[in-house]
Amino acid sequence: MIDIIVIGGGPAGLSAAISARQRNRNVAVITNDMAHSALHKAREIGNYPGLPKISGPELLGKLTSHAAEAGADLVIGRVYTVLPSAGLFNVGYGNEILVSKTVVIATGLAQTSVFPGEEKFLGNSVSYCATCDGMFFRGKRVCVVCLTPEASNEAEYLASIGCDVVRVDRQDIRINGEQRLTSVTAGGEEIPCDGVFILRQAVAPHLLVANLVTEDGFITVGASGETNIPGIFAAGDCVGTPHQIAKAVGQGQVAALAADVFLGVRD
Repeated sequence: MIDIIVIGGGPAGLSAAISARQRNRNVAVITNDMAHSALHKAREIGNYPGLPKISGPELLGKLTSHAAEAGADLVIGRVYTVLPSAGLFNVGYGNEILVSKTVVIATGLAQTSVFPGEEKFLGNSVSYCATCDGMFFRGKRVCVVCLTPEASNEAEYLASIGCDVVRVDRQDIRINGEQRLTSVTAGGEEIPCDGVFILRQAVAPHLLVANLVTEDGFITVGASGETNIPGIFAAGDCVGTPHQIAKAVGQGQVAALAADVFLGVRD
């Protein structure tokens, strides 16, 4: 059983993990490959206190090493769902599930826009995880919307288990249907299909957790990073502006300390 799962391996998430370990909480950080992060792409950072002109990869490396040396488990994967259940949280990533007592969402500026029709069929004919739901579409035609470098592998997996795969490498799509999903429109072309797999780098917060309150694409939080769902906290760019590393690090610490207090009350 994990005390705190942190979703996101950027400044906010790694700061949260470090603070959680300082409170002797076991913590797992689930993150995409660091090379895909916005911080990793920054050539130089001029306003992080005490570390002028440090590069993005160097700062991210220092934060990651600090979290790992503190005892945080670093897991590479794309989280596609957080499901509250009996006071715990089932966090799905790849084809795995981890269970925790609390969650800190620190996804950064995750994809917040959705395709027309996506939410209507989510959990029915629309999925974010090929390895999880692919077997339900064996012998059927599926569209795979490839928005990540790893998407090709998942498309190949679906084909290997007997799905008729149509790959879509566009972002101007619409998912069609009334009672059931019937097709996808991409670039003006209508493609009949039975299901759609949308493979993004990250899932929008309000799709990641059902009933999570957001405003203008940002997670609504209190002063300690608490969301409207008890046990779920958020920090960093996903909660709003300013999008600054120093702010994200501070919010990550605050969210972890709040999660520790929450766990103490439960214990």
